[in-house]
Amino acid sequence: MNKILVFGMTNNPGGVESVIMNYYRNINREKIQFDFLCNSQVVAYEDEIKSLGGKIYKITARKDNYFKFKRELRAFMSGNAFKYSAIWVNICSLVNIDYLIFAKKYGITRRIIHCHNSDNDAGFIKSCVHKFNKMRIGKIATDFWSCSEEASPWFFDKTVIQGEAYKIITNAIDVKKYKQNDALRKKYRSEFGLENNIVVGHVGRFHFQKNHKFLIDIFEELVKRNSQYHLLLVGQGELEEEIKKIVKEKGLMKQVSFTGVRMDVENLYQMMDIFVLPSVFEGLGIVALEAQAASLPCLLADTVPPIVKVNDNVEFLALNQKIDLWADRIEQLIQESDKKWMNKLEVSEFNIETQVRNFERMLFNENKY
Repeated sequence: MNKILVFGMTNNPGGVESVIMNYYRNINREKIQFDFLCNSQVVAYEDEIKSLGGKIYKITARKDNYFKFKRELRAFMSGNAFKYSAIWVNICSLVNIDYLIFAKKYGITRRIIHCHNSDNDAGFIKSCVHKFNKMRIGKIATDFWSCSEEASPWFFDKTVIQGEAYKIITNAIDVKKYKQNDALRKKYRSEFGLENNIVVGHVGRFHFQKNHKFLIDIFEELVKRNSQYHLLLVGQGELEEEIKKIVKEKGLMKQVSFTGVRMDVENLYQMMDIFVLPSVFEGLGIVALEAQAASLPCLLADTVPPIVKVNDNVEFLALNQKIDLWADRIEQLIQESDKKWMNKLEVSEFNIETQVRNFERMLFNENKY
């Protein structure tokens, strides 16, 4: 049995957490088992993790108490590092790489750093720390994974990217879980009172990166054209109250649903008529894959890596284009949605059923796919 120590789960069931869980659910757990090191007291998917045989170890977050964090991390590694053949660290910036530093100190031989974003709105000091850690990550980690080629330069210099230990690990999803389902569509639209509405959907935390203000501006223009439009916002985050205030000021509260964190996101996609992702930056954009798996037309910002486009009814638009043009493209994509688009996700590299074997080979350090 190979035991892997995983860092990257938080209290929010977001994109990184989804990637980790998609692989954990599908690996051969007779050969590989994950344990999780977390710095939040509430952990997304905690009950499921335990049901799959994983253990969860919780320590203080560095931002809450730096010295207590260091003591607890040192104590954990000194007492447990010998159990693990590898540590897999999933993060969106290099501000905190202490998990890898202590893993190296206490003898975990394989230390995987996995890049999940292409930028981060972290402020000046954290940006400086990120750049410093980027210069030394090649001497601390042994394996360098990334969700996309576009994201990699944010974490790794050219020497790392050109090295044999650098790999792209696909953000694969359980395609069947999101398959278009007319019965679920009818059920959920009825529960939300949206039987006769045109539903514009978005899934993402309320954070600068996801660009909710811009999305609200687009939606305001759509409502001017047709009062039947409704915006479904799935997620939570530090900017949620600010976005609610903007929606209220625009007089759109009745046309916008804030669902908060949901554990049935795959069913919420069924309610939508189109998925819109106007992010300022993305490492990949796993939610765009989920939306495509549900056969939804998608309008994405051109900041989203183009590799995420699998189906033909996906378009990209620059964020500097006028709101009117974004609204135009949304209307046109919805009008074309009655076409029988072929859903290509099942035969793509993003299908977890095929990619999990490649992932296992990477964990065993077998470099050939």
